[in-house]
Amino acid sequence: MKVLILGADGYLGWPTCMYFSQRNHEVIGVDNYFRRQAGMELDCESLIPTPNLNRRAKIWQELTGKKIDIQIGDVTHYPFLLSLMRQYTPDVVIHYAEQPSAPYSMIDHEKAVFTVQNNLISTLNIAYAIKAVNLDCHLIKIGTMGEYGTPDIDIEEGWLEIEHKGRKDRFLFPRQASSLYHTTKIQDTDLLWFYVRTWGLRVTDLMQGPVYGIKTEESELDENLLTIFNYDEVFGTVLNRFIVQAIAGYPLTVFGKGEQIRGFINIKDTMQCVYLAAANPAASGELRIFNQVTETFSINQLADKVKNTGLTLGYNVEIAHIENPRVEKEKHYYNPTYTGLLEIGLEPHYLTEEVLIDLFNIVSNYQNAINVDTIFRGVKWN
Repeated sequence: MKVLILGADGYLGWPTCMYFSQRNHEVIGVDNYFRRQAGMELDCESLIPTPNLNRRAKIWQELTGKKIDIQIGDVTHYPFLLSLMRQYTPDVVIHYAEQPSAPYSMIDHEKAVFTVQNNLISTLNIAYAIKAVNLDCHLIKIGTMGEYGTPDIDIEEGWLEIEHKGRKDRFLFPRQASSLYHTTKIQDTDLLWFYVRTWGLRVTDLMQGPVYGIKTEESELDENLLTIFNYDEVFGTVLNRFIVQAIAGYPLTVFGKGEQIRGFINIKDTMQCVYLAAANPAASGELRIFNQVTETFSINQLADKVKNTGLTLGYNVEIAHIENPRVEKEKHYYNPTYTGLLEIGLEPHYLTEEVLIDLFNIVSNYQNAINVDTIFRGVKWN
């Protein structure tokens, strides 16, 4: 396949570039370095120093003999994106090129506007560029389980059969986001569903839970190939944050009572899921939705796992329940379905003690670079 990966410098984007390249597909990575610039602006840069995309692609080619083309630019600028589509005519577009942080979207008006403009215009531009160049191109978009919220019913994989007054129909599952970022992801799905119906696009929307982990098989070749790793409140995911906090001697920041339940996934499994979606494309005129998680935990359960593993490794780990800066249900029902990706071949990596120890060991190599002042800023929803 010829694969265009948008957001290639991100936490998931760069590992995805290597994953497809390692399997002998032609890869083009695109980014505008927003994540790096935002990290510098907010003083919450990656714990692990990462070379720029061109440098990493060069290292990858030197080690493997496989080439990853790099293009630097902004896909919200339609002429740029359209020129890329015409130059490469990809079989698959993988869309990571969105502002990926709920807290970032809630900081202030300026960042709220940026989130809406960046996320919706990038998705709109991709739909138009596919229509203009190759309607058969398969779009894989990373959605979020946060689109669903925490309804008091089981969460199906994207769709729900409804019977009302003796009649039945199939609808997108009702969604109720808990941040502006998650709301833009809902709007993405609605936007693509419209163009699937109107133009016959083929789209896979992966409703992903919080991702954890650093290392993939490909990055083991050289530490310069490791992905960015944020541990701050704005861009860091919860388990990654807890690992860094444990090593730094900073009490684990559990929001509120810690009874919130979410679905989680190892970064290695994100690679599998995206690859399986590309290898088994949606049909023309289909919006296919998978719930991309492998297991569910409460925040308290995650904190306890990190504490227990940290103690066995000699760290003095404490847990602190702090006032929840978010507006969310703290105690709720949560039972998502996530069988679709298993049915097409996903082999999950579960959150074992061995996995946690490996995370501790990797992060400990960068312990001296931890900036405790950036761990918690208290970005409040209201």
